[in-house]
Amino acid sequence: MLPGWILTRDLRSLFDPRSVAIVGASNTPGKWGYWLGTGALLGEDRRSVYLVNRNGGEILGRDAYRSLAELPESPELVVITVPASVFDEAVEDAVNAGAKALVVISAGLGEGGPEGRAREEAAVERVREAGALLVGPNCLGVFDAETNLHLSSNSVPSGSIGFISQSGNLALEVGMLAGDAGLGYSRFVSLGNQADLEVAELIDSFAEHEPTRLIAIYCEDFRDGRAFARAAQRAVDAGKPVLLLAGGGTAASARAARSHTGAMVSDLVAVDAACAAAGIQRVATPKELVDVAAARLGAPPAHGRRVGVVADGGGSTVIAADLAAAHGLDLPEVSDPTAAAIGELLPPTAATRNPVDLAGGGEYDVFNFARVVELLLRADELDIVFLTGYFGGYSTYSDEHAAREVEAATAMAQYAKDLGKPLVVQTMYWRSAAADALREGQMPVYRDLEGSLAAIAALVRAGSARPGVVPELPPAAAPVEGTGYWAARALLETAGIEFAQAHRAGTPDEVLAAAEELGYPVVLKALALEHKSDAGGVAIGLLDAGAVEERLSKMATLGASEYSVERTAPLAEGIELIAGARRDPRFGPVTLVGMGGLYTEVLSDVAAALAPVDEAEAERLIRSLRAAPLLEGARGRPALDIAAAARALSIVSRVAAEHPEIDEVEINPLLVLPDGALGLDARIVLGGATHAS
Repeated sequence: MLPGWILTRDLRSLFDPRSVAIVGASNTPGKWGYWLGTGALLGEDRRSVYLVNRNGGEILGRDAYRSLAELPESPELVVITVPASVFDEAVEDAVNAGAKALVVISAGLGEGGPEGRAREEAAVERVREAGALLVGPNCLGVFDAETNLHLSSNSVPSGSIGFISQSGNLALEVGMLAGDAGLGYSRFVSLGNQADLEVAELIDSFAEHEPTRLIAIYCEDFRDGRAFARAAQRAVDAGKPVLLLAGGGTAASARAARSHTGAMVSDLVAVDAACAAAGIQRVATPKELVDVAAARLGAPPAHGRRVGVVADGGGSTVIAADLAAAHGLDLPEVSDPTAAAIGELLPPTAATRNPVDLAGGGEYDVFNFARVVELLLRADELDIVFLTGYFGGYSTYSDEHAAREVEAATAMAQYAKDLGKPLVVQTMYWRSAAADALREGQMPVYRDLEGSLAAIAALVRAGSARPGVVPELPPAAAPVEGTGYWAARALLETAGIEFAQAHRAGTPDEVLAAAEELGYPVVLKALALEHKSDAGGVAIGLLDAGAVEERLSKMATLGASEYSVERTAPLAEGIELIAGARRDPRFGPVTLVGMGGLYTEVLSDVAAALAPVDEAEAERLIRSLRAAPLLEGARGRPALDIAAAARALSIVSRVAAEHPEIDEVEINPLLVLPDGALGLDARIVLGGATHAS
């Protein structure tokens, strides 16, 4: 076991059992009992396989047992594929028979409502009491290539990807796409409802599994999100890239997830914050998952975003260059010596600066591809090389061309390995012998430009990723009892954030007295309104008592019970941010920073991280905003005190982390000035959440 790792249970019984029993085995094609029985028998040379059906008889050419109690030995792994109505009985029989692991295909339990969840929970309690573990219910099964364990409805390709999925069908789709790309699964687990075994425990197991070189995950419900993120961080630190395909970014997808697995889907803002903390790469589609996996398995991370493009055709280079720019990649011109060396190999019409167009140089000698690729790989001004277009098609000309093309492909793969620089290839002839030679050399090969450029961008992100740090939550502080504006201000001021001077007032006379004491101009706020500005509950720059009285008369219709009278802040000298945090049901408190004031929701310029964050991380978040140049002194404006804003954001995140009862806390706006940062408004929302681990 790797240092510092804690595997709560031994999962050997799940992936390499000495014996397997299929409860509900069947002779009828199209039934789960048929698929699982057939798959289990593929590993009969490694383990005992028992087929169990209450009717007995012969199933799949083997004598069937009427119950687990009849077996000649204790089944180490029991697969249950029976109706939900007899699920409880089947689990009890498996435990009584001595099973150490259960895979439950049966559906209609926890995803069906409270009664089903209660039955799941009772079954899990029974399983854990017996020292066993349970996968599912409502799952597709498990697969392990190394141990020849085939316990799912469909066959899946073998390879080096460990896949953990809550969706069985999606796992099959990813498997099919992976097979098309020459990839496959080292291990696969369909989690289903995660009633017992959860994703974090499996990540730790997969990270220790030598044949697994990359871990891919589809998850709808992360359960303990921090535990998930820490497990992923351990895997990444151990050299196993982790890719996440996460659902639930829209209301419709969240509804679908709840109806499918009973999941509580985390907002993708929280998911992305966890990914950033753990070093996970998130993808949006099954195809992108496979495209990025191919790149991460076949190429090292890129040390920069400078891409060299080479093709035998101008159209391919033009489109590739446009797509590269859309992904934020750079295509710098190569140096004079490199361009001259390329020019010596190619016809006078060739483009040699980047992108490189061989302009028929491949037809003259296919090995020119390898020569040009080597020159680009050696160029100090490039971080990654992208070969696109027709390579692989010259094999259709003659056997001599085919042999020379394979020779060139083999050489390119070796150059990339020797130089330690990524080479990514896209070819319309991606099934050619030359493409196969590249794959054999562990180079990522793609059929389409979109997938290859997404993969290149992923390699760039991997190369620039910071070491993962999933923050620990501090001990809980004394609970906050009040809400409202004054309670929020007091909490944050006590924590160390400076606010504009303010007086509390309940009557018009008190408002006027407070204004006189503070000195005009003043700000007047009608409290007890969430969006005070939108409702006309905030007035700034009131110059005298008459202006205050006029505004009070207009605010009378808002029903505010009290007011805040505040010293006017120097708005023209600064920029307004929002500094806040909200509690995600799975990942705990998440720090948020963005453009503040009236335009927070309109601009949607927000950065997020798991809370708490220190001042350095807070400053990084602020500088990552699209509007950051305004803070840094763009267009002749003075540079603002970003460090002060970072201190305030760090304090807000710490307050959120220390108070599990707070669902939301924010300062909006936080006015960032040339010297300091000033809170102008604050709010907290209590929700009574538990203190996440």
